[in-house]
Amino acid sequence: MSSQALVKLEQLDKKLWGKGIAQLDSELLQEMGLSAGNIVVSVGYRRAAFIVQPSDRRDAGRRVMRVDEEGLGNLGVSYGDKVVVRKAEPKPAEKIVLLYSDESKGEPDPREILLALRGRAVCRGNTILLKSWGRSLNVVINAYLPAEEVVLVSANTKLELIREPTKIQPKGVPLVTFEDIGGLSKQIQKLRELIELPLLRPEIFRAFSIRPPKGILLYGPPGTGKTLIARAVANTARANFYLISGPEIGSKYYGESEKKLRDIFKEAEKTAPSIIFIDEIDSLAPSRDNTSTEVERRIVSQLLTLMDGLSPSDKVVVLAATNRPNAVDPALRRPGRFDREIEIPAPDAAARLEILKVHTRRVPLAQDVDLKEIAELTSGYVGADLAALVREAMMNALRRKTSDLLQGVDLSDLGIVVTKNDFLSAMGEIEPSALREFRIEVPLTKWEDIVGLDEVKRELMESIEWPLRYPEVYSKFNADLPKGVLLYGPPGTGKTMLARAVASESRVNFITVVSSDLLSKWVGESEKALREVFRRAKQAAPCIIFFDEIEALAPARISDDTHVTERLVSQLLTELDGLVRLKGVMVMAATNRPDLIDPALLRPGRFDKILYVPLPDFKARAQMFRLYASK
Repeated sequence: MSSQALVKLEQLDKKLWGKGIAQLDSELLQEMGLSAGNIVVSVGYRRAAFIVQPSDRRDAGRRVMRVDEEGLGNLGVSYGDKVVVRKAEPKPAEKIVLLYSDESKGEPDPREILLALRGRAVCRGNTILLKSWGRSLNVVINAYLPAEEVVLVSANTKLELIREPTKIQPKGVPLVTFEDIGGLSKQIQKLRELIELPLLRPEIFRAFSIRPPKGILLYGPPGTGKTLIARAVANTARANFYLISGPEIGSKYYGESEKKLRDIFKEAEKTAPSIIFIDEIDSLAPSRDNTSTEVERRIVSQLLTLMDGLSPSDKVVVLAATNRPNAVDPALRRPGRFDREIEIPAPDAAARLEILKVHTRRVPLAQDVDLKEIAELTSGYVGADLAALVREAMMNALRRKTSDLLQGVDLSDLGIVVTKNDFLSAMGEIEPSALREFRIEVPLTKWEDIVGLDEVKRELMESIEWPLRYPEVYSKFNADLPKGVLLYGPPGTGKTMLARAVASESRVNFITVVSSDLLSKWVGESEKALREVFRRAKQAAPCIIFFDEIEALAPARISDDTHVTERLVSQLLTELDGLVRLKGVMVMAATNRPDLIDPALLRPGRFDKILYVPLPDFKARAQMFRLYASK
């Protein structure tokens, strides 16, 4: 029987995070003479204690230990690293001295903290994040009696609380962990490889003569979690965190802005390992070709000089975030400065489900709430939107008990639960950020609302609804999908209604584009507006772009006075030809004058499907009378 073992660290199931639990494979438990509930001490760069549980069959014989982000940070290592684990016999703690930093008002209640920590094994220097009733409290185990390697918190343990924010939150690192982020596992893994390894294990890079990255640029739509990821990385890497924003750096005095930047970089080097995070870098370092402000030019030049002056031994990494990467000065976007650029995209349905699970961990949900269904209904919502959606749904549930709450009835006696209707009502209040500037909706029209046109409906199901709802099937068989569908026919036959029904049945976003939205008297503005429509549709994918009365927007190209329509048609052709990159975006158009549309749009590869929507026959008219008379 072995007293200790060398194990590889892997991620624990998120359901078990924050409980001080580690999972070991059953063979290793038997080898070490451990059983569920025993305490082990693991040694990486630092020590941490865990309550042991057996892992499932996938880990049999693999000699792995699964821990959460908190345990990983306490050990000072990363997933994939190997650490020593051994059995411990902890004594009950008589007294524990805790350092804490509390972002909320008021003093923490020692009884609540003891209740949260009871039964956990702790080592000196461990950091534990406690969450309850929307309040986050970071505590550090500073000292305890008896002075053993590990102790067990019991109901008789006395706690002494000391407010020491600087020892826990160097340079204002907020209480954020990867546990608070959902749907970005690939981006987080990539970021951790680029930041945590150079900061925690610099000898690896020295051994292979590899220069670690100096800077990483995060870009993506607003609200997707760029700032949140940066803060979580700083917490996990146990690095000092320096936040730079444009208004703090700007100054009316000559040279003052550059001095502030130099001071921040100098301080970061002194307190290494450090992460410098520049939020909205496009406002701080815009392209020097497009700005006439001398201050901005000097700030960009100073930032270039400071990043060039960083060496691997400084253990300083610069992170920046923007939703307009093309507005950042190109000189910053080269190797040696911002070496890597990582896109933080708008979440898809699977990512939205993860985000909803994160935000509803402590929300009482009714039996009729299906988070998967909510995730499918919230196309175009980013992480910030989903957080607001859960908050608004919770407020809807609280409003039903307002009178009881005002009378001081205890929360536990009210039986407050968030229902499906609370979420649906909240969706009417919270609009998706990615499409807030456009005519955006998820229509409620169903196929049953459209009488007749069975052949047209079948074609639309096969061409648009199925590829959007089951993309993995089409990908598996490498099937070519239509890029665009054109509906034509007499006015009033239901072309627009068909487009709305497709979006509703597919549960995707629906952008309506009319010519007045795009046409402009300024040269290039119309094409820019069209490009923006397609860019936003890509962010909110899956999405349908619907051009109503397309003959007004893309008529046959002939010589005219303004050439606006000619340029718009050329831009539309370019966007349609580029739809290979616009995954999850379908284009629909409707017209009653197909003869006026530019012929280049009607060839395969652009509007692949051209469907005629006829006038209703006798049977369809009879069905319409029955349908509308019943209402």
